[in-house]
Amino acid sequence: MGPLSGKPALVTGASSGLGRRFASVLAGAGAPVVLAARRVDRLRELEGEIRDAGGQATCVELDVLSETGVTAAVEAAEVAFGPLAILVNNSGVSAQAKIVDMSLDDYDRVMNTNARGAFLVAQAVARRMIATGTPGRIVNVASVLADKAMRELSAYCMSKAALLHLTRVQALEWARHGINVNALCPGYIRTEINDAYWDTERGQAFVQTFPRRRVGEPSDLDGALLLLVSGDARMITGTSITVDDALSIA
Repeated sequence: MGPLSGKPALVTGASSGLGRRFASVLAGAGAPVVLAARRVDRLRELEGEIRDAGGQATCVELDVLSETGVTAAVEAAEVAFGPLAILVNNSGVSAQAKIVDMSLDDYDRVMNTNARGAFLVAQAVARRMIATGTPGRIVNVASVLADKAMRELSAYCMSKAALLHLTRVQALEWARHGINVNALCPGYIRTEINDAYWDTERGQAFVQTFPRRRVGEPSDLDGALLLLVSGDARMITGTSITVDDALSIA
C-alpha cells in the first residue's frame, strides 16, 4: 500500500535511464506500473525487480512512433491494471551535431520521438481517461534545454521546447476532465547512457562550469515526480518543475 495505491501508471522509455527510475519510484509508492519501451528484455528485468520488492508491474512493447502501437499499448495497460490514472511521458532521444552538419535523418528521429511520440502517447492516454471519466496526472519529461540553448543540440532543444508548449495546451484542453498535465525539466543527470562521460577529463571540465560543480542523480527527481502525480497537485497544471541545481539560470 502507498499514496498511489490503486492508481495505474504507464511509463514510457522505462527500459533504462530516468524511465527505469521513474517506474521504480511509482511502484514503490504503490502504483501498479506498466513498463513500456522497445527493449522488452530490459523491461522484464525491471518487472521482476519491482515484483521482488513487493510492487506490481507488467511490461508492454511500445514504439512511440507507431500510432497503432501506441493505441495497442494503452489498451494492454488497461487490460492489465484497469483505466490509467498516471502517464509519465518519458521516451526521448538525442543527436549531437552542429546545425550545418546535422543529417535530416537525425533531425527527424529526434523530433519525431521527442515531440510527435509524446503527442501520440498523451493523446491515446487522455482519450481513455476522458472516456472512462478517470481523473489523471500526465507528466511530460522535458529538459532544461527546452529554454536554454546548447550548441550542437539544436533538434533536441527544439523538440523539448515543443513538448513544453504542448504541455500547456494539453493542460488547457483537458482541465475540465480532471486531467492535470505538467512538465518535469531535469538538468544534467547521471544515467547509464552518460555515466562514463562524466568521469572523463572533458566531462569533469564541463561539470566545473555548473553552479554547484556536480551532476545530479536520478533520485534527485523523485520528489518532483511524486508531487506531480499526487493528489497534492490538485491545482498544479500547465506548468513545469525544473530540477537542475540552478543550471538554467546560470
